[in-house]
Amino acid sequence: MSQTALAEKSGVSRRMLVAIEAGEKNVSLTTLDRVAEALEVAFSDLIQAPDARDPSRINEVAWAGVIPGSKAVLLSKATATREVEQWEWCLQPGEIYPSQPDAEGWSEQIYVFEGCLTLMLGDTPQHIAAGEFFMFASNQPHAYRNDGPVAARFVRNVVI
Repeated sequence: MSQTALAEKSGVSRRMLVAIEAGEKNVSLTTLDRVAEALEVAFSDLIQAPDARDPSRINEVAWAGVIPGSKAVLLSKATATREVEQWEWCLQPGEIYPSQPDAEGWSEQIYVFEGCLTLMLGDTPQHIAAGEFFMFASNQPHAYRNDGPVAARFVRNVVI
């Protein structure tokens, strides 16, 4: 598929696709998901190393924040009636990751194991401390934010 055709099918600009291919852009996860959908592959298959021996173990950095040390690592995937993705996230103090609403029926499960995560659901903050979890329908505007003085580390499961 040409870059122009992929741009049209995904709604992602050709310029952005060129930058992604060259490794020059830290693109949003939503944009990568649109590219995967246009290519008719799972998001996890799009970012997984081609020589992976175990397709369920991904362990690839899919997002890096502006502040060094902030990142999202897609750890694994499981095939079920619907796909489930497991992520490890680390947001350094002051970091934020804004997310676009997902498709109807998607949900997320968050478990914080270090620090405190502020999950914004629209304009409403949900503070999730270490040892706590929160589940929500992700078909609404949401963002992950670290307002605390130490890194916020959490596991995020996405049910697609």
